[in-house]
Amino acid sequence: MPTALCSTGGGIALLAVSSLAAAPAAAQSRSDYPTRPVRIVVAQAAGSGVDLMARTVAAKLTESFGQQVIVENRAGANGIIGHEAVAKAKPDGYTLGLGVPSALAMNPFVYKSLPYDTLRDFAPITQTATNTFVLVVNPSLPVRSGADLVALGKRRPGDLIYASFGVGNQTHLAGELFRLETGLDVLHVPYKGETPAVAELLGGQVAYMFAPAQGVTPHIRAGRLRLLASLGEKRASAFPDAPTMVEAGVRRVVVTGWTGLLAPAGTPAEIIDRVHRETARHLASPELRERLSSAGAEPVGSSPAEFAAFIRAEMEKWSRVVRDAGLAGTQ
Repeated sequence: MPTALCSTGGGIALLAVSSLAAAPAAAQSRSDYPTRPVRIVVAQAAGSGVDLMARTVAAKLTESFGQQVIVENRAGANGIIGHEAVAKAKPDGYTLGLGVPSALAMNPFVYKSLPYDTLRDFAPITQTATNTFVLVVNPSLPVRSGADLVALGKRRPGDLIYASFGVGNQTHLAGELFRLETGLDVLHVPYKGETPAVAELLGGQVAYMFAPAQGVTPHIRAGRLRLLASLGEKRASAFPDAPTMVEAGVRRVVVTGWTGLLAPAGTPAEIIDRVHRETARHLASPELRERLSSAGAEPVGSSPAEFAAFIRAEMEKWSRVVRDAGLAGTQ
Protein backbone atom coordinates (compact mmCIF):
# COMPACT_ATOMS: atom_id res chain seq x y z
CA MET A 1 0.00 0.00 0.00
CA PRO A 2 1.38 3.47 -0.81
CA THR A 3 2.45 5.45 2.18
CA ALA A 4 2.85 8.99 3.36
CA LEU A 5 5.27 10.09 6.01
CA CYS A 6 4.04 11.33 9.35
CA SER A 7 5.54 12.08 12.76
CA THR A 8 4.25 10.55 15.97
CA GLY A 9 5.46 11.42 19.44
CA GLY A 10 8.62 13.07 18.09
CA GLY A 11 9.62 9.94 16.15
CA ILE A 12 9.29 9.16 12.49
CA ALA A 13 6.67 6.71 11.32
CA LEU A 14 4.86 5.63 8.18
CA LEU A 15 1.17 6.31 7.75
CA ALA A 16 -0.97 4.66 5.11
CA VAL A 17 -2.12 7.14 2.49
CA SER A 18 -5.57 5.60 2.50
CA SER A 19 -6.08 6.73 6.09
CA LEU A 20 -5.33 10.32 5.07
CA ALA A 21 -7.59 10.46 2.04
CA ALA A 22 -10.57 12.70 2.60
CA ALA A 23 -13.93 11.56 1.26
CA PRO A 24 -14.17 14.26 -1.46
CA ALA A 25 -10.73 13.33 -2.77
CA ALA A 26 -11.53 9.62 -2.67
CA ALA A 27 -14.62 10.27 -4.74
CA GLN A 28 -12.39 11.56 -7.52
CA SER A 29 -10.13 8.48 -7.60
CA ARG A 30 -11.79 7.06 -10.68
CA SER A 31 -10.09 4.66 -13.04
CA ASP A 32 -10.23 7.27 -15.81
CA TYR A 33 -7.69 9.56 -14.08
CA PRO A 34 -6.52 11.93 -15.40
CA THR A 35 -9.31 13.66 -17.30
CA ARG A 36 -7.54 17.02 -17.51
CA PRO A 37 -3.98 18.40 -17.43
CA VAL A 38 -1.72 17.53 -14.50
CA ARG A 39 0.96 19.89 -13.18
CA ILE A 40 4.29 19.00 -11.62
CA VAL A 41 5.53 21.81 -9.39
CA VAL A 42 9.30 22.28 -9.45
CA ALA A 43 10.83 24.39 -6.71
CA GLN A 44 13.73 25.51 -8.91
CA ALA A 45 14.10 27.75 -11.92
CA ALA A 46 13.67 26.61 -15.50
CA GLY A 47 16.85 25.11 -16.90
CA SER A 48 18.09 23.67 -13.62
CA GLY A 49 18.94 19.98 -13.29
CA VAL A 50 15.79 19.35 -11.25
CA ASP A 51 13.71 21.16 -13.86
CA LEU A 52 15.20 19.03 -16.64
CA MET A 53 14.37 15.88 -14.67
CA ALA A 54 10.78 17.04 -14.18
CA ARG A 55 10.35 17.84 -17.87
CA THR A 56 11.71 14.43 -18.85
CA VAL A 57 9.18 12.70 -16.58
CA ALA A 58 6.35 15.05 -17.62
CA ALA A 59 6.86 14.29 -21.30
CA LYS A 60 6.64 10.55 -20.69
CA LEU A 61 3.60 10.83 -18.42
CA THR A 62 1.88 12.93 -21.09
CA GLU A 63 2.30 9.96 -23.43
CA SER A 64 0.92 7.54 -20.84
CA PHE A 65 -2.02 9.63 -19.66
CA GLY A 66 -3.17 11.12 -22.95
CA GLN A 67 -3.38 14.38 -21.01
CA GLN A 68 -0.85 17.18 -20.87
CA VAL A 69 1.50 17.01 -17.89
CA ILE A 70 3.01 20.45 -17.46
CA VAL A 71 5.90 21.68 -15.33
CA GLU A 72 5.30 24.75 -13.20
CA ASN A 73 8.40 26.44 -11.80
CA ARG A 74 7.90 27.91 -8.32
CA ALA A 75 11.45 28.78 -7.33
CA GLY A 76 12.57 30.65 -4.24
CA ALA A 77 13.22 30.42 -0.50
CA ASN A 78 15.38 27.30 -0.78
CA GLY A 79 12.54 25.25 -2.23
CA ILE A 80 10.01 26.30 0.38
CA ILE A 81 7.70 28.13 -2.03
CA GLY A 82 7.32 25.21 -4.42
CA HIS A 83 6.96 22.54 -1.76
CA GLU A 84 4.41 24.61 0.15
CA ALA A 85 2.37 24.87 -3.06
CA VAL A 86 2.29 21.08 -3.33
CA ALA A 87 1.55 20.50 0.35
CA LYS A 88 -1.44 22.87 0.26
CA ALA A 89 -2.84 21.78 -3.11
CA LYS A 90 -6.07 19.83 -3.41
CA PRO A 91 -5.23 16.11 -3.02
CA ASP A 92 -6.88 15.03 -6.25
CA GLY A 93 -3.85 13.94 -8.29
CA TYR A 94 -3.77 17.04 -10.49
CA THR A 95 -0.95 18.69 -8.55
CA LEU A 96 2.27 16.76 -8.04
CA GLY A 97 5.71 17.94 -7.04
CA LEU A 98 9.29 16.93 -7.69
CA GLY A 99 10.81 16.77 -4.24
CA VAL A 100 14.49 17.39 -3.51
CA PRO A 101 16.64 16.70 -0.42
CA SER A 102 17.21 20.33 0.53
CA ALA A 103 13.52 21.08 0.93
CA LEU A 104 12.48 17.76 2.42
CA ALA A 105 15.45 16.48 4.46
CA MET A 106 17.40 19.62 5.40
CA ASN A 107 15.03 22.58 5.70
CA PRO A 108 13.23 20.96 8.66
CA PHE A 109 16.44 21.29 10.69
CA VAL A 110 17.87 24.54 9.30
CA TYR A 111 14.67 26.61 9.60
CA LYS A 112 12.94 27.51 12.84
CA SER A 113 9.57 26.96 11.19
CA LEU A 114 8.24 25.86 7.81
CA PRO A 115 4.84 26.15 6.13
CA TYR A 116 4.88 22.39 5.49
CA ASP A 117 5.82 19.24 7.40
CA THR A 118 7.80 16.68 5.42
CA LEU A 119 6.46 13.86 7.55
CA ARG A 120 2.83 14.91 7.46
CA ASP A 121 1.98 16.89 4.34
CA PHE A 122 3.26 14.75 1.46
CA ALA A 123 2.44 11.37 -0.04
CA PRO A 124 5.63 9.91 -1.55
CA ILE A 125 5.07 8.37 -5.00
CA THR A 126 8.48 7.29 -6.29
CA GLN A 127 12.12 8.28 -6.15
CA THR A 128 12.81 9.20 -9.75
CA ALA A 129 16.61 9.30 -9.69
CA THR A 130 19.80 9.64 -7.76
CA ASN A 131 21.99 12.46 -8.98
CA THR A 132 25.76 12.42 -9.00
CA PHE A 133 27.16 15.33 -7.00
CA VAL A 134 30.38 16.84 -8.30
CA LEU A 135 33.02 19.32 -7.25
CA VAL A 136 33.59 21.85 -10.04
CA VAL A 137 35.81 24.91 -10.26
CA ASN A 138 36.29 27.81 -12.58
CA PRO A 139 39.04 26.76 -15.04
CA SER A 140 41.12 29.78 -14.04
CA LEU A 141 41.71 28.23 -10.60
CA PRO A 142 45.15 26.51 -10.59
CA VAL A 143 43.93 23.13 -9.35
CA ARG A 144 43.39 19.77 -11.05
CA SER A 145 42.06 17.58 -8.23
CA GLY A 146 40.27 17.66 -4.91
CA ALA A 147 43.61 17.27 -3.16
CA ASP A 148 44.93 20.29 -5.10
CA LEU A 149 41.97 22.37 -3.91
CA VAL A 150 42.59 21.42 -0.30
CA ALA A 151 46.27 22.30 -0.65
CA LEU A 152 45.41 25.66 -2.23
CA GLY A 153 42.95 26.42 0.53
CA LYS A 154 45.59 25.66 3.16
CA ARG A 155 48.02 28.05 1.46
CA ARG A 156 45.42 30.79 1.09
CA PRO A 157 43.22 30.72 4.23
CA GLY A 158 40.15 32.93 3.99
CA ASP A 159 40.73 33.55 0.29
CA LEU A 160 38.64 30.91 -1.47
CA ILE A 161 34.92 31.49 -2.04
CA TYR A 162 32.44 28.74 -2.78
CA ALA A 163 28.91 29.12 -4.09
CA SER A 164 25.73 27.31 -3.17
CA PHE A 165 22.13 27.34 -4.34
CA GLY A 166 21.01 28.79 -0.99
CA VAL A 167 21.52 28.61 2.78
CA GLY A 168 20.78 25.11 4.06
CA ASN A 169 20.59 23.74 0.53
CA GLN A 170 22.32 20.42 -0.17
CA THR A 171 24.96 22.31 -2.16
CA HIS A 172 25.63 24.41 0.95
CA LEU A 173 25.73 21.44 3.32
CA ALA A 174 28.06 19.56 0.97
CA GLY A 175 30.37 22.58 1.15
CA GLU A 176 30.12 22.67 4.93
CA LEU A 177 30.86 18.95 5.16
CA PHE A 178 33.96 19.56 3.01
CA ARG A 179 35.00 22.47 5.23
CA LEU A 180 34.50 20.47 8.43
CA GLU A 181 36.47 17.49 7.13
CA THR A 182 39.40 19.50 5.74
CA GLY A 183 39.56 22.31 8.29
CA LEU A 184 39.70 24.90 5.50
CA ASP A 185 38.98 28.57 6.12
CA VAL A 186 36.70 29.44 3.18
CA LEU A 187 33.87 31.88 2.49
CA HIS A 188 30.38 30.71 1.55
CA VAL A 189 28.21 32.80 -0.79
CA PRO A 190 24.61 31.56 -1.18
CA TYR A 191 22.62 32.36 -4.32
CA LYS A 192 18.91 32.22 -5.00
CA GLY A 193 18.94 28.93 -6.85
CA GLU A 194 21.05 26.97 -9.29
CA THR A 195 21.02 29.29 -12.29
CA PRO A 196 22.62 32.36 -10.67
CA ALA A 197 25.11 30.24 -8.70
CA VAL A 198 26.36 28.49 -11.84
CA ALA A 199 26.49 31.80 -13.70
CA GLU A 200 28.72 33.33 -11.01
CA LEU A 201 31.03 30.31 -11.06
CA LEU A 202 31.27 30.53 -14.84
CA GLY A 203 32.10 34.21 -14.52
CA GLY A 204 34.85 33.58 -11.97
CA GLN A 205 33.19 35.49 -9.12
CA VAL A 206 33.50 32.35 -6.97
CA ALA A 207 36.15 29.62 -6.99
CA TYR A 208 34.26 26.35 -6.62
CA MET A 209 30.94 24.69 -6.01
CA PHE A 210 29.43 21.34 -5.11
CA ALA A 211 26.50 20.70 -7.44
CA PRO A 212 24.24 18.04 -8.94
CA ALA A 213 25.90 16.84 -12.14
CA GLN A 214 22.83 17.28 -14.34
CA GLY A 215 22.93 21.07 -14.21
CA VAL A 216 26.68 21.48 -14.80
CA THR A 217 27.49 18.59 -17.15
CA PRO A 218 27.06 20.72 -20.32
CA HIS A 219 29.56 23.25 -18.93
CA ILE A 220 32.00 20.47 -18.01
CA ARG A 221 31.77 18.96 -21.50
CA ALA A 222 32.31 22.38 -23.07
CA GLY A 223 35.33 23.15 -20.88
CA ARG A 224 33.65 26.10 -19.17
CA LEU A 225 33.96 24.36 -15.80
CA ARG A 226 36.61 21.95 -14.57
CA LEU A 227 35.48 18.75 -12.86
CA LEU A 228 37.71 17.83 -9.93
CA ALA A 229 35.82 14.96 -8.29
CA SER A 230 32.53 13.17 -7.89
CA LEU A 231 31.05 12.73 -4.42
CA GLY A 232 29.70 9.19 -4.52
CA GLU A 233 31.16 6.16 -2.80
CA LYS A 234 32.40 4.97 -6.18
CA ARG A 235 33.18 6.71 -9.47
CA ALA A 236 30.23 7.97 -11.46
CA SER A 237 29.44 6.12 -14.69
CA ALA A 238 29.06 9.46 -16.48
CA PHE A 239 32.55 10.55 -15.36
CA PRO A 240 34.66 7.38 -15.05
CA ASP A 241 37.92 9.32 -15.17
CA ALA A 242 36.99 11.61 -12.29
CA PRO A 243 38.14 10.34 -8.87
CA THR A 244 35.86 10.48 -5.87
CA MET A 245 36.51 12.72 -2.89
CA VAL A 246 37.30 9.52 -0.98
CA GLU A 247 40.11 8.86 -3.47
CA ALA A 248 41.29 12.43 -2.92
CA GLY A 249 41.68 11.61 0.77
CA VAL A 250 38.57 13.37 2.07
CA ARG A 251 36.81 10.22 3.18
CA ARG A 252 33.57 11.44 4.72
CA VAL A 253 32.56 13.82 1.92
CA VAL A 254 30.09 11.43 0.28
CA VAL A 255 27.00 13.20 -1.06
CA THR A 256 24.31 11.99 -3.44
CA GLY A 257 21.50 14.13 -4.76
CA TRP A 258 18.07 12.78 -5.59
CA THR A 259 14.64 13.70 -6.87
CA GLY A 260 11.26 12.10 -6.33
CA LEU A 261 7.61 12.58 -7.17
CA LEU A 262 5.28 13.64 -4.38
CA ALA A 263 1.57 14.36 -4.03
CA PRO A 264 -0.31 16.22 -1.31
CA ALA A 265 -1.12 13.97 1.65
CA GLY A 266 -4.57 12.50 1.23
CA THR A 267 -4.26 11.88 -2.50
CA PRO A 268 -6.21 8.66 -3.28
CA ALA A 269 -4.20 5.47 -3.27
CA GLU A 270 -5.40 4.51 -6.76
CA ILE A 271 -3.94 7.70 -8.20
CA ILE A 272 -0.65 7.30 -6.32
CA ASP A 273 -0.40 3.77 -7.67
CA ARG A 274 -1.06 4.78 -11.27
CA VAL A 275 1.45 7.64 -11.26
CA HIS A 276 4.03 5.34 -9.68
CA ARG A 277 3.49 2.53 -12.18
CA GLU A 278 3.74 4.75 -15.24
CA THR A 279 6.73 6.71 -13.93
CA ALA A 280 8.64 3.56 -12.92
CA ARG A 281 7.92 1.96 -16.30
CA HIS A 282 9.39 4.88 -18.19
CA LEU A 283 12.39 5.16 -15.86
CA ALA A 284 13.20 1.52 -16.58
CA SER A 285 13.27 2.09 -20.35
CA PRO A 286 16.67 1.96 -22.09
CA GLU A 287 15.97 5.40 -23.62
CA LEU A 288 15.60 7.19 -20.29
CA ARG A 289 18.34 5.21 -18.62
CA GLU A 290 20.81 6.24 -21.28
CA ARG A 291 19.64 9.85 -21.33
CA LEU A 292 19.81 10.27 -17.56
CA SER A 293 23.05 8.35 -17.08
CA SER A 294 24.85 10.53 -19.61
CA ALA A 295 23.94 13.54 -17.47
CA GLY A 296 25.08 11.98 -14.20
CA ALA A 297 21.72 10.72 -12.96
CA GLU A 298 20.65 7.14 -12.32
CA PRO A 299 16.92 6.31 -12.60
CA VAL A 300 15.28 4.59 -9.62
CA GLY A 301 11.49 4.12 -9.79
CA SER A 302 11.07 2.87 -6.20
CA SER A 303 7.71 2.07 -4.62
CA PRO A 304 5.87 4.66 -2.50
CA ALA A 305 6.79 2.76 0.67
CA GLU A 306 10.45 2.54 -0.33
CA PHE A 307 10.57 6.24 -1.14
CA ALA A 308 8.96 7.08 2.20
CA ALA A 309 11.60 5.07 4.05
CA PHE A 310 14.36 6.69 1.97
CA ILE A 311 13.17 10.20 2.89
CA ARG A 312 13.16 9.23 6.56
CA ALA A 313 16.77 7.98 6.33
CA GLU A 314 17.86 11.16 4.53
CA MET A 315 16.33 13.31 7.27
CA GLU A 316 18.23 11.40 9.93
CA LYS A 317 21.53 11.73 8.01
CA TRP A 318 21.32 15.43 7.25
CA SER A 319 20.06 16.42 10.68
CA ARG A 320 23.47 15.40 12.00
CA VAL A 321 25.34 17.44 9.37
CA VAL A 322 23.19 20.51 10.09
CA ARG A 323 23.92 20.18 13.80
CA ASP A 324 27.67 19.68 13.36
CA ALA A 325 27.89 22.69 11.01
CA GLY A 326 26.12 24.88 13.59
CA LEU A 327 23.23 25.61 11.25
CA ALA A 328 20.34 24.16 13.26
CA GLY A 329 17.48 26.64 13.50
CA THR A 330 19.55 29.48 12.05
CA GLN A 331 17.01 30.53 9.40
